[in-house]
Amino acid sequence: MQRVLLSILIVSLLGFALTGCQAERPKPVVTIEMAAGGTIRIELDPDAAPNTVNNFISLVRDGFYDGLVFHRIIPGFMIQGGCPDGNGTGGPGYAIMGEFAANGVRNPLKHERGVISMARSQLYDSAGSQFFIMHANFREERDRQGFDRQYAAFGRVISGMEVVDRIVNGPSDQAQNGLALEPREVMKKVTVDTFGVQYEAPRTIRR
Repeated sequence: MQRVLLSILIVSLLGFALTGCQAERPKPVVTIEMAAGGTIRIELDPDAAPNTVNNFISLVRDGFYDGLVFHRIIPGFMIQGGCPDGNGTGGPGYAIMGEFAANGVRNPLKHERGVISMARSQLYDSAGSQFFIMHANFREERDRQGFDRQYAAFGRVISGMEVVDRIVNGPSDQAQNGLALEPREVMKKVTVDTFGVQYEAPRTIRR
């Protein structure tokens, strides 16, 4: 009887230890090195938007973002980058499913200052490579909730918000939906540290 109880105790402890290890899995961190100086470090959240994170990691590893600009800047709202054409019309040649509530996917992240989210067209499943970083909180709670329901947030800035503040105060044409003007802020090098955790290739949609 004692042996049975001991075996049960050992199995329970092992299960607890494994659960603890899984819970403590480090989240990937992306570092954006700006050509004009400064870095933005972003902790991604695979639990909130797993395929979006897989896609972002894949693009970063391929060097997709190196040399691209933040082409859209709106003070009090956000900065947007990741377009290979530099004007908001380009992408990687495919799309991914939008991981947000309006598209049937639970995503607990809120669009608040420092959160990174995927840009898209009016189609829910149209995001590809373009992303935006929130510069400020929404003034109205209903506006934030609208974004939470319709855009796939997938991480947050953990250092370098002063760089985001610098970028958002750069020259732009607000009459042209925040189009950034020269000299535009360039992402010199974008890297990711997954801390040894393997991430799958993203599930994509042909465009």
